[in-house]
Amino acid sequence: MTSEPTTNAPSASDELKRLLTEIPDFPQPGILFRDVAPVFADGPAFKVIVDELVARFAGKFDAVAGVEARGFVLAAAAAYATGTGLLVVRKAGKLPGTVIAESYDLEYGTATLELEPNHLAPGARVLVLDDILATGGTLSAAARLIERAGYAVAGIGVLFELAELDGREKLAGYDTEVLLAE
Repeated sequence: MTSEPTTNAPSASDELKRLLTEIPDFPQPGILFRDVAPVFADGPAFKVIVDELVARFAGKFDAVAGVEARGFVLAAAAAYATGTGLLVVRKAGKLPGTVIAESYDLEYGTATLELEPNHLAPGARVLVLDDILATGGTLSAAARLIERAGYAVAGIGVLFELAELDGREKLAGYDTEVLLAE
């Protein structure tokens, strides 16, 4: 009897635990910034992470939206891996032409996101990706933009969640997947 070889390949959460770094007092005193740059720099780990994110939503989306700026990296990789389109959700004033905008609260202030509508067919299913779920403000604003553009939010995927900030409450009703919760 032949058995299948076992593999001890690390999971996405293992890779995130190994590679995420913490930088205190950035971008301002009292904030603990989680840096995903080392995750993106490690090719094999990045592949595991992107593959796991898209597998959780397999067959449920037609395009991927990345939220500025680290969400762009994840979304571009996911769109390429799945052969789907890519939308960019940008900070205010960064997109040309006609845009729609949503303002929201951050842990440490307020901000506005923008999206260029009319790049996808009406009703297209869009997977929204970003690095972190904290207060939920950024991702809920991105989801509202997707819907206002005439698309459907297929789901929201993030690398990690700061559960103590209760950001999931703002995402109630959306299929939200997190690779690592703290």
